[in-house]
Amino acid sequence: MIAVVIGIDVGTQGARVLAVTPNGTVAASAEQKFALATHELPAGWFEQHALDWWRAVSACLRQISAALPAGAHIAGLAVDSTSGTIVPVDAGGTPLHPALMYNDTRSQPCVAEVRQAGRHIEAKLGYAFGASFGLPKMVWLMREKPDVAARVSKFIHATDFIVGRLTGDYGVTNFSDALKSGYDLIAQEWPAFIERELGLPISRLPRVTPPGAAIGTVTPAAAEATGLPPGTPVFSGATDGTAAQIASGAVEPGAWNTSLGTTLVVKGISEQLLIDPLGRIYSHRHPEGWWMPGGASNTGTEWIVREYAGRDLKALDAAAEKRLPTALIRYPLVRVGERFPFVQPRATGFLAAEAGSADEIDRFAAGLEGTALLERLAYDTLQQIGAPVGPRIHTTGGGSKSMAWLKVRASALDRALIRPVVSDAAMGVALLAAAGAWHGSLSAAAREMVRPEVVVEPDRHLKQAYDTRYAEFCAQLRQRGYLP
Repeated sequence: MIAVVIGIDVGTQGARVLAVTPNGTVAASAEQKFALATHELPAGWFEQHALDWWRAVSACLRQISAALPAGAHIAGLAVDSTSGTIVPVDAGGTPLHPALMYNDTRSQPCVAEVRQAGRHIEAKLGYAFGASFGLPKMVWLMREKPDVAARVSKFIHATDFIVGRLTGDYGVTNFSDALKSGYDLIAQEWPAFIERELGLPISRLPRVTPPGAAIGTVTPAAAEATGLPPGTPVFSGATDGTAAQIASGAVEPGAWNTSLGTTLVVKGISEQLLIDPLGRIYSHRHPEGWWMPGGASNTGTEWIVREYAGRDLKALDAAAEKRLPTALIRYPLVRVGERFPFVQPRATGFLAAEAGSADEIDRFAAGLEGTALLERLAYDTLQQIGAPVGPRIHTTGGGSKSMAWLKVRASALDRALIRPVVSDAAMGVALLAAAGAWHGSLSAAAREMVRPEVVVEPDRHLKQAYDTRYAEFCAQLRQRGYLP
């Protein structure tokens, strides 16, 4: 009889679900896009309907249930979703307002008040509340939607809503989702300032559990909607970013993952909480008591999307590889402003040194190199803050599919890069379910279930060239005032 755990990833555009065996093999998978509303919203407002998430998740689970062989045992499941997304629900779990999404900034006028009230928790945990955080969104709803606030039983996160649909319990969340709602990850309690100074009753916030903890079972009603067996265990999940880190296998102290997607996100594990006085990083709490520090750059693969849309990227890779190392210094930021490894709201991308003679392939190759040099700066910055960084970096995201880019990055970092077989966020929460159902801890689950697909070592020739280029890259950043 086959045994599996199920990971459910509720993303921005749709849901993805994986059924995974004890050795990390994907036994079944399903995806479903959301039927997103198209009505116009004010600038900076982003909403979705929580019931649309549930319709997509339940459709995926029905596909998974049908795809698994007869007699398959589902040992448990867990859920991840977007960080900072908030849904107000009544006592029965009915949404009272569309979800305020992670990128919704309507709460910006409330941020100063929240920061003043929560200044001690900011200093304690090393972050600053922003409009993307959950707590300012809750305060906005209390202030601007009093009719909704009067009927709220709980303010919950996107992850919590799906858990509620599965278990009937809408009053439970996890360390990861609770961070941006102001939860004290050291004292492991909701701080008094939330009620005392912001007027938000603590009773309207969910209880908080470690990721991977048992939190309920699938109800008969949810079983009918999903095809899951009633009584299937449900384990506490995480945010999508945390789940993606877990999927990489970077789950023990000294291990780090770079997720190279639209943005470049660096996350790792430290035994102690790291506090950055410049506010470039913040830390989630690991279920085994460690910390999960990380930072996100505005630079990633977005420059490729903007400049090479519709192009044959494999052909560009192959052509660019023949030009390595280039004589160019490129910082391929395409928007205005950077947040990590330095904070500079007015930063812009640049191409320097011999740029006049550069052709399209040179610029593409220089973009690969520039992103890699920024990644090196990120890890150097983390080490300056006190983070332990080992000789191997796990890597996920669309940019990790390029073998040429892996070689550039490994050489710039002077570290081996490890790409796992499965890097979905859904795999990360499947590992959390496996930790609760089978392995006893997340680190044990990762050792058993995460398998490397590719390991890329530094190229000695490129490494020497990039050591020189890195010094020049940092000098260019200093010249523009981006670095001290």
